[in-house]
Order: sequence, then structure tokens, then C-alpha cells
Amino acid sequence: MSYHVIDPEDLDPTPERPCDRRPVGEAAGLENFALNVYTAEPGEEIPLAYHYHDEQEEAFVVLDGTLSVETPERDYAVESGETFVAEPESPHRAYVPEDAAESARVVAVGAPAVDDAHPYEDA
Repeated sequence: MSYHVIDPEDLDPTPERPCDRRPVGEAAGLENFALNVYTAEPGEEIPLAYHYHDEQEEAFVVLDGTLSVETPERDYAVESGETFVAEPESPHRAYVPEDAAESARVVAVGAPAVDDAHPYEDA
């Protein structure tokens, strides 16, 4: 058996990201799903690009603030306590608008833990 107690604040942020990303899943050695804690200030994005996944299901649990998520059909405002879920092949871009009053703190979970993100370009 193996257990972990990890404070995301004890982890170094991932370099060269558009916001603060703490890789909790990597620190725990998780192999089956990705787990990250993000803090995005107004004007910052969570992903590296507007994207979709072939296989990965992705969920964003908003702990504090409001997370905006752009999709081809509409934009979502995901409030504190709510969760946004993107199924495979569903393009999305999560961000905090520049005119937001506060940052957003978000837990992101993706499974399976595969690197299958592709940039999405609206046709």
C-alpha cells in the first residue's frame, strides 16, 4: 500500500506555463490520471492552447473564483464549487478574463494520463 499527502504549495510551479501549475499527480507518481492545481490570474490561460484530446477526459473543479471556458458552441462561466467536464474530442480553452475581479484556483483531472492534446483551430 502507498499513500501521499501533498501540499501543492510545496511543489515548484511548472516553468513556461501561462499560469501557476502545480503537478500533484507527478509528485505522487500517478500513472493512470493527471492531477494538477492551477492558479490563474486575470488575463491568464490554464492550457497551453485551445485544444482537444483524442482519449483523455478532462475535468476542471473550480475551488475559488470563476473560470471561463471557451468551446466552439459557447462560452461557459464556471463558478466556485462547480465542475466543467470536457469529453474526448471536445475542444476547449480555460482562462480567466482580463477584466475579472479575482484569480481562479482550479483542480484539473485528466484520464487516462496520456499526452494526446492537439491544438484546435476553428474552421
